[in-house]
Amino acid sequence: MILFPAIDLKDRQCVRLKLGDMEQATVYNEDPGAQAKAFEDQGFEWLHVVDLNGAFAGQTVNGDAVDAILKSTKNPVQLGGGIRTLDHIEAWLSRGLARVILGTVAVRDPVLVIEACKRFPGQVAVGIDAKGGKVAVEGWAEASELGVIELAKRFEGAGVAAIIYTDIDRDGILAGINWASTLELADAVSIPVIASGGLASMDDIKRMLEPDSAKLEGAISGRALYDGRIDPVEALALIKAAQNGEARA
Repeated sequence: MILFPAIDLKDRQCVRLKLGDMEQATVYNEDPGAQAKAFEDQGFEWLHVVDLNGAFAGQTVNGDAVDAILKSTKNPVQLGGGIRTLDHIEAWLSRGLARVILGTVAVRDPVLVIEACKRFPGQVAVGIDAKGGKVAVEGWAEASELGVIELAKRFEGAGVAAIIYTDIDRDGILAGINWASTLELADAVSIPVIASGGLASMDDIKRMLEPDSAKLEGAISGRALYDGRIDPVEALALIKAAQNGEARA
């Protein structure tokens, strides 16, 4: 079970949005590289990064900031936002990313995702962002009529490394993970699922360590870490204890 700290990039700064609204952004750090190193020093072993401007533009916008992150941490990094072509995927992986996250293109061109999985095994994840139970694209700005499970099942057997499932209605407002929908998705596919959107407190950390959540690869935390609602040392110790089979309080 992995707890992924999140760095969302807007105008080369680390921010958190409220409900996916670019106009409701709070800046937490002006130095993404320093933030990445801070997460590593706290004991995290992975990093989740999103180029928010890129998600809207359909191409990388915060490339310099991502490069700074890659130079600042030894941890594997997964990146989403504006990655739409095979050449773009290859370019990012060659720059040191552990895996890319494909969102909009997974809806628009699922064949490309399948081809990417063949070319870059274990390095392609799919981001499924949902609003009202339907998949959203173009940086969450546009809704589709596609259901979450319907989209996920298109990639069964394709070699997708993970599905990052975000409930936009909870993202950035500390309402708690939508465990019901997340676990429903995890039950429906064999692809590992990462929970995202709304992780609010240690209660969510404890919830993700319950037996029925064992099928998940992990969860992503943003605002709760930045605001101090989750203590990194306590959270990581709890996860480690659970993995070691120790009793939890």
